[in-house]
Amino acid sequence: MNLHVRERDEPQVNLTSLIDVVFLLLIFFMVSTSFVKQSQLSISLPQADNTAAPEDATEYIDLMITERGTYLVNGRELINNKAETIRNALQKVSGGDTSRRLTISADANTRHQYVVTAMDVAGKLGFAQISIATVNAAEPE
Repeated sequence: MNLHVRERDEPQVNLTSLIDVVFLLLIFFMVSTSFVKQSQLSISLPQADNTAAPEDATEYIDLMITERGTYLVNGRELINNKAETIRNALQKVSGGDTSRRLTISADANTRHQYVVTAMDVAGKLGFAQISIATVNAAEPE
């Protein structure tokens, strides 16, 4: 009886086929991926000047937006901030005359969506002269 102990072979994992598959997947994804360059929008921002406000206040409509999103048309607060309410208020104040100038004044912390909603409603009503009120920066002393 031969009870000779055989040497154990260490198990080996052949990684060649795994590496081949990974390289093929890498090549597939590189070829099939389309790289889209985001288009950049070039805008010209308005600058505030020191000209005095016109004296005839009846020609202007002032739409103010608070930080909480409350709308005020010529100093009168609207009951809610829905686009329908803003449209009705602007139609009532303008009397259907969309040639009047509309000034939008918003708090610095107002959400951008509130200003966009106001501009969208005014644009749909036909107001062509829409301006956004700015405050001149305090000059260093």
